[in-house]
Amino acid sequence: MEDAQPNAFATGRNPEHSIICVTTGLLEKLDYYELEGVIGHELAHIKNYDILLSAVVTVMVGLVVMLADIMTRAFFWGGLRDNDSDDSRANGILMLVGLIFLILSPIFAQLMKLAVSRRREFLADATSVQFTRNPQGLISALRKLEDDQSPLKTANSSTAHMYIVSPFKKKDKRSSSSLWSTHPSTEDRIAALENLK
Repeated sequence: MEDAQPNAFATGRNPEHSIICVTTGLLEKLDYYELEGVIGHELAHIKNYDILLSAVVTVMVGLVVMLADIMTRAFFWGGLRDNDSDDSRANGILMLVGLIFLILSPIFAQLMKLAVSRRREFLADATSVQFTRNPQGLISALRKLEDDQSPLKTANSSTAHMYIVSPFKKKDKRSSSSLWSTHPSTEDRIAALENLK
């Protein structure tokens, strides 16, 4: 992909139908061993079926949101037909529970999706080291990728989780990843890689 930001991603439903995409910035700015670490990371996503897992998790999140919506609508519309006061109070409580479920379930489902994405990044890093037998190459690559401030022109929030590092460069770098991030922090990833030695 013609882009100055050094980055890469893998996509495909299984190893036979997968590709790895790298930016021209990655090819220009990384040395051989750093490239080997990044390509190993992306191959690990393919080997570990992370793309398929991500698709399944996304479908499950959507299912939770749809079920919450259906339950809330059923409680709301079902509650309007009843005239018995005891049943109306019970339906009111069920409507409130449904509303809370409608609000909270998509949030929890999204947090679970992001947590799975962060864990799979750690696994892909470890698998890359297993492939290359050179953790220093990936560590050096991650540092370069984090320090580079080139914007990725084609980045959007729906595909950000696919890249080896977040394509959105932040001015204030936090030492740890937040609950809402698709990737663990680079510092956490490097620390985990150094513990593999």
